[in-house]
Amino acid sequence: MSDPEPKPSSRLLARVPFDTTALRTGPVKRYYLATLIGALGTGLTLSLFVVYFVQARHFHVVVATLLLSWESILGLGISPVYGTLVDKYGPSRVLTVAMPVVALGIASIGFASTVPLAFASATAIAMGGAGTWGALTVLLTRIVPEPDRQNAFGVNFMILNLGIGLGGLVGTSLANVQRIASFESLYLASGSLAMAAAVLVFTLRRFGGPSQAPVHHETVREGWHEVVRDTRLLRYLAVTTLLVICGYGSVEAGLPLFVTRIVHLPINRVGLLFFFNTFTIIFAQLFVLGRIQRRSRSLLLGVVGLAWGTSWLLATASVAMGALAAAATLCLGQVIFALGETMWAPVAPALVNDLAPEHLRGRYNALSGLVWGVSGTIGPLIAGLFLAGGHGTAWTLTIAAGALVGGIGATTLRRVLTPAEDGRDLAAP
Repeated sequence: MSDPEPKPSSRLLARVPFDTTALRTGPVKRYYLATLIGALGTGLTLSLFVVYFVQARHFHVVVATLLLSWESILGLGISPVYGTLVDKYGPSRVLTVAMPVVALGIASIGFASTVPLAFASATAIAMGGAGTWGALTVLLTRIVPEPDRQNAFGVNFMILNLGIGLGGLVGTSLANVQRIASFESLYLASGSLAMAAAVLVFTLRRFGGPSQAPVHHETVREGWHEVVRDTRLLRYLAVTTLLVICGYGSVEAGLPLFVTRIVHLPINRVGLLFFFNTFTIIFAQLFVLGRIQRRSRSLLLGVVGLAWGTSWLLATASVAMGALAAAATLCLGQVIFALGETMWAPVAPALVNDLAPEHLRGRYNALSGLVWGVSGTIGPLIAGLFLAGGHGTAWTLTIAAGALVGGIGATTLRRVLTPAEDGRDLAAP
């Protein structure tokens, strides 16, 4: 009997420029499906958070951006605790609690009609979200062999952006600042999809138990002491914090307001920008993964800084243009930003997990997750202060300079990493 014809997804993976055998197992497919479902929900509301509170709920712009900062501040305090719990009990137990809490928090945002209710919803999202990212990263390292992890992170990021892109198109087309009910429906749908993703991740619980590495009889403090003594990790965190503040931390918090208030484009243009961003990632990610094999990770992070800085310079230029030219320039900027993301997504988590010993992997990823907490705190605050005063071009130029400096700093990591950690001697596929 002849072999059955391979599924379309398998034929697609067979054509990419690297070996995908380890990425086609049942557990990895379920993990990626959970990523897609959760990302669809995220995309429904991701670009609308600040616009919703400012233009639909009529909160002050500083209050709206402070909500994002509040989520990040809480995450900064809670993430180290989650890191310890992941190392002690495994990522699955953490995710079983954290992911439903996030889902409930998201669903409640649409009904947050007052500032206290908005902060209560943001608190729930932060309490659960602080334990989600690092635990999911550790779970993926459990189901994918070490040589394939960089590619696994990249493919997961591509799927994440596919979901966010599709969700974003739906969300921005249905959102109406004159109709609160449209946002209530979107946030309910977003929370429901987040809960569905949690159910799928729960099916992977047999891979997410405590570490099987040799037991280290250290106290919690001694475990963290070992982590913070890793000077190479600390250098990595310093440069990537600056990069993420001037990247994701500023795009989510400030770009929608910049587009609508400074460039004076309609709200549906925000969805267009995110469309170009996410679909650039979808179409470029596999190509980029094939081209960065055995390339210096530190130099690739430097290219990320260059790409993100360039995108903000294009945003600055858009202010002086007509509506059509400004939209085209902003879209080009998001394409360039997205190309930087296709290098960031596989390289950054793979580098952290190559530095991490197995018994401290949860703590390493939790500390790496603090980068997002810091950027999520500082990015919205910077955006709020500049944009509330109408200083849009000063904001974009400041962020562009920060991204370029962060990229230069990232290239210096090459001096302190081994060739394996820097990705220069990975086995040929």
